[in-house]
Amino acid sequence: MCEKCSSDQLHLPALSRRSVVLGASALGLMLAGTAYAKDTKAPPKPQNVLSPEAALKKLTEGNARYVDGISRRHDFRHEREALVGGQNPYAAILGCADSRIAPEYAFDSARGDLFVCRVAGNFANDDTIASLEYAVAVLGAPLILVLGHDSCGAVDATIKSLKDNKPPPGHIPSLVAAIAPSVKASAQQSGNALDNAIRQNVIDNVARLKSAAPILNAAVEQNKLKVVGGIYRLATGKVELLS
Repeated sequence: MCEKCSSDQLHLPALSRRSVVLGASALGLMLAGTAYAKDTKAPPKPQNVLSPEAALKKLTEGNARYVDGISRRHDFRHEREALVGGQNPYAAILGCADSRIAPEYAFDSARGDLFVCRVAGNFANDDTIASLEYAVAVLGAPLILVLGHDSCGAVDATIKSLKDNKPPPGHIPSLVAAIAPSVKASAQQSGNALDNAIRQNVIDNVARLKSAAPILNAAVEQNKLKVVGGIYRLATGKVELLS
């Protein structure tokens, strides 16, 4: 964990044994309270303090610049200096670990703009949900994008594993287990099986994050957080948002 995250943990009050059992919702309030306490000092990037709708607009505008080949030139030296004392990203991304997918480039973003979690198959497990909870409750991110992409190898491997009833080697079965429900849910859809499974996987993980208690679902209900899904097209770089 980074020095900043460790510092945040030191300032969180210790939970009693009883509160661990009874206070799941209290954890959400505690983290939210930490975020509010930090608001007493100016955020390192004031331009990132946005509504969920404005954050989504900023994200899509950045992708449009990337697609058109007119990405902005970023002053990384001064951005590093500004971010030494903290961070306030305007969006969080749950993306695939595929080397061809780079969210920071795809959305023409600067340092401190995006809080990115990446795992092959872009699915939400306990670790990624916990990381996104931190992004929302502590860092104040108003938007989460689940970003899938076409020709996803993790989804394709899951389809083949289920079809052949043969688990892949090593630790890869853990990826297959996470993606399998979406593959099965899309099996009866017409059209390309891989494309359908990729789309369904994004849809399912958007739903999982929206309902993740006690932090993310509360932020969604209070209109402080928007969770959306999209597909990155390898040929064009365009991110197509899912309705």
